[in-house]
Amino acid sequence: MARDTRKELRNQVMYSVFVRNHSEEGNFEGVRKDLDRIQKLGVDIIWFLPIHPVGKEKRKGELGSPYAISDYRAVNPEYGTLEDFKRLVQEIHDRGMKCIIDVVYNHTSPDSWLAENHPEWFYRKPDGSFGNKVGEWQDVIDLDYTKEALWDYQIETLKQWAKIVDGFRCDVAPLIPLEFWLRARREVAKVRKDCIWLSESVEPVFTVDNRARGMISLSDSEIYQAFDICYEYDVYAWFVGYLTGENTLAEYAARIQAQESIYPDNYVKLRFLENHDNSRAGFLVQGEQKLKNWIAFNYFQKGMTLLYAGEEFGISHLPSLFERDTIEWNTDTDFSAFLAGLYKLKKNPLMTDSTYRVEAKPNDVLCAVHEKNESKMIGIFSVGGRASLVAVDVAEGVYTNLLTQKQIEVHRGKVCCDGTPIIFEFTEGRGV
Repeated sequence: MARDTRKELRNQVMYSVFVRNHSEEGNFEGVRKDLDRIQKLGVDIIWFLPIHPVGKEKRKGELGSPYAISDYRAVNPEYGTLEDFKRLVQEIHDRGMKCIIDVVYNHTSPDSWLAENHPEWFYRKPDGSFGNKVGEWQDVIDLDYTKEALWDYQIETLKQWAKIVDGFRCDVAPLIPLEFWLRARREVAKVRKDCIWLSESVEPVFTVDNRARGMISLSDSEIYQAFDICYEYDVYAWFVGYLTGENTLAEYAARIQAQESIYPDNYVKLRFLENHDNSRAGFLVQGEQKLKNWIAFNYFQKGMTLLYAGEEFGISHLPSLFERDTIEWNTDTDFSAFLAGLYKLKKNPLMTDSTYRVEAKPNDVLCAVHEKNESKMIGIFSVGGRASLVAVDVAEGVYTNLLTQKQIEVHRGKVCCDGTPIIFEFTEGRGV
């Protein structure tokens, strides 16, 4: 873990935006018009998927993937100008939120500025041509980080953007040498002291496969030395596996529990039910009550919460990365007020620094506890959407469900859960 990572990042919510598909305009102005609504959800950080120009050579789809970048130091003209982006960032700051942008440093588009001006900085296949080591990424070519001059260029680029934005989400960061990220963090700190560093750390199976190819593929424990926040791909497959019947809820809970002992004390995980690479939660989880329990559990988890734009409306369709596929905002579901309430609970000091436990209970219930000194915050989440009696380790008495302000009773070590999420506090020696 980066030694100076602040545990307060665990109290924050990040909102992910793909500019092309966020509005009918498909540009920076379309996002700017939506900032007030986003802020009301309870958002601390807005993360923009890559805002740079997209390459044309070997492009996927009509418009191409935003992760096939042609120029790291420019903005996509389809979105507007650099001045338009600066105005958007300023309005984000005016609302008390921060802004981070995607950094895609493992590869560029085949027709990128770097490929044309510095072809010596790229990986070559045995026949001497450009290529990439992950074969299914057909629209990109890999950079070669054995070239020291590449490091200088990339870090200078980060420093230029750090004068505008508050941090970076780094795409497949584990495929790039740890020493690069450590140096980048040190040098960017000279421009922006509190820069936020989020790593798209990768799935365990991807790490093993990459290493079998002879590639660098850093583990979470390695990447945490340079980054503040890592993806939770070390547990995500077990979340999906429970929903598809491939593993039990207890196995998923055990994977989360293991994080408490294998990572440093100030570890921060990015907790999500969905993102731009994976199926929407509204597609994976059938039924609004079940989905509300999963959303509440995601906020309750130890770490920073991620919302992918549209999640607040229970949208089931995952927008394309390669075409215009504007989010359909009008649905029959609206979790906005629910999320705003969860955001207030996210600010509880127990969420900042606690011993965290997660356990699967009978009847498809997750019970999680944040504990510090003599205080506890208990969360009960019926992810199966059913009513049941749930065993809890607190004194008998009447408590307040902080989500609904309704009273709940602990009797003979059990709480009656009606199928909706419950969050309550307990302090030893003091009634709640």
